[in-house]
Amino acid sequence: MTNDTPSKAEIEERLKRLSPLQYEVTQEAGTERAFTGTYWNHHADGTYRCVVCATPLFDSATKFESGSGWPSFYDVMANDRVVTHEDGSLFMRRIEVRCATCNAHLGHLFPDGPRPTGMRYCINSAALEFSER
Repeated sequence: MTNDTPSKAEIEERLKRLSPLQYEVTQEAGTERAFTGTYWNHHADGTYRCVVCATPLFDSATKFESGSGWPSFYDVMANDRVVTHEDGSLFMRRIEVRCATCNAHLGHLFPDGPRPTGMRYCINSAALEFSER
């Protein structure tokens, strides 16, 4: 745990300030409707952070237009920032993406992204906050 990692009390306080949609997405593994989130068509230069703990997750340089209606990235800022596991909900097999710091649900990972990784991190806007450079 680094000095920048929020304490459990800080995370609990941030959870209280989430909107109902942010809470549903991050704490109950919900999904916002396609093409409705703040960042699906967002093109500013900066960093996308976890809305719960503010861990930097994605750089805008890796964001791309996937046509899915959700913010899509082909890579994470660092491999230790997210964790993935198989998600069998909704009668589908998908790879769920969670914040490694606070375990917030972020979205899903698909193997249909652009080079250089070939991956698409399909992330809910409600799980993110943006810091402009």
